[in-house]
Amino acid sequence: LPGGCLTFFCPCVAFGRIAEIVDRGAMSCCVSGTLYMLLAMTTGVGTGFYSCWYRAKLREEHGLAEKPCGDCCVHFFCGLCALSQEYRELKNRGFDMSAGWEANAERMGKIAAPHVNPGMTR
Repeated sequence: LPGGCLTFFCPCVAFGRIAEIVDRGAMSCCVSGTLYMLLAMTTGVGTGFYSCWYRAKLREEHGLAEKPCGDCCVHFFCGLCALSQEYRELKNRGFDMSAGWEANAERMGKIAAPHVNPGMTR
């Protein structure tokens, strides 16, 4: 499913995928999505708090401006639009959203140890 459709019909899955990549695999898509769904079912507004934190983290990691509205404002007034935007942003940055963090990191070479220059020699 395209990101917008997935976000509209299954926001917990879209959020889970976003959270797994933003968290660099610390929490799986399944766990994040389940927490999102439970918050939606029990509080209604709790998803705004939970997801705006990930939006702020995504912005910080990629140097994105918090414009024209604040992260929480965007998630409270148009949560599905915000999730769709975040999903598209990660996809445009080269992430395969259905693959999860480990597969993306492996594909992008982020798990490999950094190359250390040997320094100057004579």
